Amino acid sequence: MKVIIPVAGAGTKLRPLTYTQPKALIPVAGKRILDFIIDQLLEVGLNEFVFVVGYLGEKIKDHVDSKYPQIKADYAVQADRLGVGHAIWTTKSFVKPDEEILIVLGDTIVKVDLSEVLKSPKSTLGVRKVDDPRDFGVVEFDSKGKIAGLVEKPKFPKSNMALVGVYKIKESKLLFEMLSQLVEKEMKEGEEIHLTDAIMLMMGKGVEFDSFRVDNWYDCGKMEILLETNAKLLKGTEYVPVDKEMLQNSILIQPVTIAKGTKLMNSIIGPFVTIGENASVDASIVSNSIIGDFANLNNVRLTNSIIGSDTRVTGSKQSLNIGDNTEIDFSGEKKKA
Repeated sequence: MKVIIPVAGAGTKLRPLTYTQPKALIPVAGKRILDFIIDQLLEVGLNEFVFVVGYLGEKIKDHVDSKYPQIKADYAVQADRLGVGHAIWTTKSFVKPDEEILIVLGDTIVKVDLSEVLKSPKSTLGVRKVDDPRDFGVVEFDSKGKIAGLVEKPKFPKSNMALVGVYKIKESKLLFEMLSQLVEKEMKEGEEIHLTDAIMLMMGKGVEFDSFRVDNWYDCGKMEILLETNAKLLKGTEYVPVDKEMLQNSILIQPVTIAKGTKLMNSIIGPFVTIGENASVDASIVSNSIIGDFANLNNVRLTNSIIGSDTRVTGSKQSLNIGDNTEIDFSGEKKKA
């Protein structure tokens, strides 16, 4: 079985962070998003990968090649971002006829028993119930609980079961044939070629799809969701002791994860904080935040924040002599009259 991971997106909803960093390489809970995905796949014995790269693709390749030298990694280039279906279509030369494939979107972390998914005798799709399915591909079921159809971002959804971005496809040859039809005929919606449309064409050819439920699904496409994902994943991790040389007159409020080479001085860190390698934090209070590699924070108070790598953030200091019955507001917000 071959794993296809599309990581060509520009991550526009996470800018300015993604101007210089691919979304898949953003750290959450002490690991890159992409590393969560790859490690989970390695645990079930999968080691042949095709990464669909585009925007900042060299950074993806450099990271994978250096961190995972044991895997067989190929790279397909998606020059034009025309949707997930088009991304998968670019990998057709790397997949043998009817070789089974597992598609995992590169900005999604799921907690599921993949070994059971791989045992399924049919092609199967990961799904999860969501409150508002209009932003997702949606699976519709018939009266017997079988998949009756897929709809991409429906305005009036008939189901609240969303696709989570994990697809096991047994009939890969037929999938690529259907994708080629979509590409050649330019059957696009909003300038995108949807994987869901190709799967619907496969169903029209008689292919039956099963589904598997995912309880824990972390879509890392937006800042607020990324911070929520960081907090949830940190809750499930073991607390790793921090080297005394890294912790100088500072307090950690678990859960946090601090990478090697980082120095914390006169600060309070946590809860729900991820700090990258070789960062420096002095005289600061940080909670519910993600701090990148080589970041330098001095005299700041941060919460609900994402700070990129090689960044310097310095606060202001005040020396005050304040009398009784006085109100001082440094927020900069104007009060209503």
